[in-house]
Amino acid sequence: MRQGFPYRKATQAINFFAGKEQGTISKIKVLKLIWLADRFHLRQYGRPILNDVYFALPYGPVASNTKNLAEQSEFLPESEQGYRDGCLDVSVKNTIRSLQAFEATPFSPSDIDAMEKVYVVFGGLKPMELSEVSHQYPEWKRFESDLKNGPFSRFSMSYTDFFLDPEQHNAPVFEQQKPLLEESLEAFAEYRQP
Repeated sequence: MRQGFPYRKATQAINFFAGKEQGTISKIKVLKLIWLADRFHLRQYGRPILNDVYFALPYGPVASNTKNLAEQSEFLPESEQGYRDGCLDVSVKNTIRSLQAFEATPFSPSDIDAMEKVYVVFGGLKPMELSEVSHQYPEWKRFESDLKNGPFSRFSMSYTDFFLDPEQHNAPVFEQQKPLLEESLEAFAEYRQP
């Protein structure tokens, strides 16, 4: 088990979004919705929902440990795999099916609110449309050239980049007032200190 990673909460976040899609969701779509929810919550409240490690990959930002839960990964400890398998079916490549009702216990009201808001704004998009949207945001864009031209296919992302606005279109859900954004960034700095 990775220290600090709430695998039950991450599994239930996947389950939440699968439930919004009548019980079945694509892996790319759920991973983009989770990134968007983490991005919103971080900018609004100064902490991510899942506290996962993010990487920039060709299809956009990805919460690494959550990605392992969303697929048949060999990196999962038995306890995480067992919990996941009781909640989600990931046996069909790139598709996740919910096996039980969403369990809200691990989430704060603000966590659920963030996931709801993100789904309202972005839930109607197809997986590759969400990938394209993710390419507009600075936390991914800083690695765009390296991902397209370099020998590496992933780069470690910094949560502090989630506080930056894109050069062009910013979804209204991310248009926080500058004072709120500064307060959230300060809260995040305190949150990250041991």
